[in-house]
Amino acid sequence: MTWRPQYRSSKFRHVFGKAATKENCYDGVPITRSVHDNHFCSVNPRFIAVITECAGGGAFIVLSINHTGKVDPHHPKVSGHRGNVLDIKWNPFNDFCIASCSEDATVKIWDIPKHGVLKNITVPWKELQGHSRRVGLIEWHPTASNVLFSTGYDHQVMVWNLNTPEQVVKNPVRMISVHPEVVLSMSFNTDGSRLATSCKDKKIRVIDPRTGTLLQETSCKSHRASKVLFLGNLKMLLSTGSSCWNHRQVALWDQEDLSQPSFQEDLDGSSGVLFPFYDPDTHMLYIAGKGDGNIRYYEVSAEKPYVHYLTEYRSILPQKGVGVMPKRGLDVCSCEVFRFYRLVTIKSLIEPLSMIVPRRSETYQEDIYPMTAGKEPALTAEEWLSGVDKGPMLMSLRPGSKVETYIDHLESRKSLSASLDTRRSQSRPGLLQLAYIQEQLGFAQKEEHKGAGVSPSLLPSSRERSQDRSCALSTAANNHEDLTQNSPPKTENELRQVFYKQQEEIRRLRELLNQRDVRIKQLELEIKNVRNSQSSR
Repeated sequence: MTWRPQYRSSKFRHVFGKAATKENCYDGVPITRSVHDNHFCSVNPRFIAVITECAGGGAFIVLSINHTGKVDPHHPKVSGHRGNVLDIKWNPFNDFCIASCSEDATVKIWDIPKHGVLKNITVPWKELQGHSRRVGLIEWHPTASNVLFSTGYDHQVMVWNLNTPEQVVKNPVRMISVHPEVVLSMSFNTDGSRLATSCKDKKIRVIDPRTGTLLQETSCKSHRASKVLFLGNLKMLLSTGSSCWNHRQVALWDQEDLSQPSFQEDLDGSSGVLFPFYDPDTHMLYIAGKGDGNIRYYEVSAEKPYVHYLTEYRSILPQKGVGVMPKRGLDVCSCEVFRFYRLVTIKSLIEPLSMIVPRRSETYQEDIYPMTAGKEPALTAEEWLSGVDKGPMLMSLRPGSKVETYIDHLESRKSLSASLDTRRSQSRPGLLQLAYIQEQLGFAQKEEHKGAGVSPSLLPSSRERSQDRSCALSTAANNHEDLTQNSPPKTENELRQVFYKQQEEIRRLRELLNQRDVRIKQLELEIKNVRNSQSSR
C-alpha cells in the first residue's frame, strides 16, 4: 500500500490578510508611549478609540470609523483622568458608551455623542472609585447589560453594577481577592458564568464571577502564562506566555482540568507579549505579538491535535497594539471574517487589516457567517447578579436582515418594528425610489436576455439578485442615515465630518458601480457564448 499524505479539509485554508490602502488608514494619530501590555485601541461599527498622549493627565481620542486619512492634530479628546489612561473598552450593547481606566485609580464611563466628539469631553457619565492603586484592565460582561469588571495593582478584581442613580459609585457589588499579584488578563466564557484570569505569578485561574470562588488553578511550571482566553463553546482555555527557556509559547487547557496543558507549542524566541484573539463562529485563532509585524492564524478543533496552523500575515511595520472590529461591523459582501486595527507607532498610523476568505461569488456566503452575538443584552445586571445565566442574543449578518433571535422578546417587539418600518419608509423616500429603480432595471435586463434567447439558468437567481440588492440598499441606507441624522454643519469640524462622510459614500458607490460593471460583462459573455452555440447547431 502506497503512503498518501493526510490533507485536512477546511474552508478557511486560504484566508489571507488584506491591509487597507494609505487613504483608508488613520494617519497622524498621536498613539500613547505607554509600555503597558494592553491593546490601547477599541473598535465598534461606529467609532474607533485610541489611547493618546495628553499633558497634565490621561486622554484618548474617538474617531468616526469613516474618518480615514489625515487626522487633525488638534482633534478633540476625552480627557477627564488625572493620570495616564491604561485601558479602554466599548460597551458591547451600546455603541455610544465607552469605559476607561487610569493610573489615578478610577474607572470612568463616558457617553459619546452620536455625531462624534467635536469638542473636548471632561465630564464622565459615571465614575467608579474603589481601587487603592492604578487600574490596569477592564472588561464588560458578555451577556448582561451594564456589568463591568475592573482590576488594578491592588490585586483586586471588582464587579460593578452601573444601573445606579449615583454619578460617583464607590461600592462595587463584589470584590474578588484570590490573586497574590497583578492580574494581566481577563476572559469570560460564552454565557459569562466563568471568569478566567492570568496573573503575574504566571498562573491561570478560573473563578465564579458572582461569588469570587476559585474553581481551578494551574500548577504546571513548564508554561508561564501572560494572557488567557476562553475558546467559545469548546470548553477549552488558550494561554500565551513563555517556556522555561524564555521561548514564546501557546498552550491549550481543558477548562475542567488545569493540571497539564492539552496542547503546547513554542513559537519563537522574541520577547514581545502575544495577544490571542478567537472567533467562535469560524473557530479561527489569531495571535499577534507586541512589536511584531506579523499575525499568525490557526484553526481550532475539539479533537487532537486541536490547533491547526493555517498561515500568517506579514508586514515590515511593527504593531504596538491591536483593536478588533465586532462581527456585526464586517463587510460580508467581500467575505471578510475578521478585521484588525494595527497601531503602528513609528508612523503614527492606524492600519485596518481585513482577513478575507477568497470566494468567486460576490453574494452573501451563509456557510462562513453563522448566527453571531448581536448588540442586544440577554440579561439585565440585576438578573445576572441574582444567579441567572443565559447565552448571548444571536443575529444574522445577512445584509438588510434585521432578524435576531430574541425569542423571549419577539412578540413584544413586533408592533414597535412595524411602526419603525413605516416611519423609516416615510423619512427615506430616496431609498424607496432606489429600490424601485433597481427592480425596474432587473426586469428590463431579464426581458432583454429573454429576447436574446438566453437560458434562464444562466441568469442570476432571485436569491442572488436580492442579496446584491440588499448589499446596495444596506450601504446606501447606512450612508443616508449618517448624513441626515445631523443638523447642517455650523463649525469647521462639523463641515469636515460631513466632507469625510461624503467621500466615503462616493467611494462605496464607485465600488458598487464596479461590481455592476463586472456582472454586466459576465452576462454579455454568457450571451455571446449562447449565441455561438446556437449558430453552430
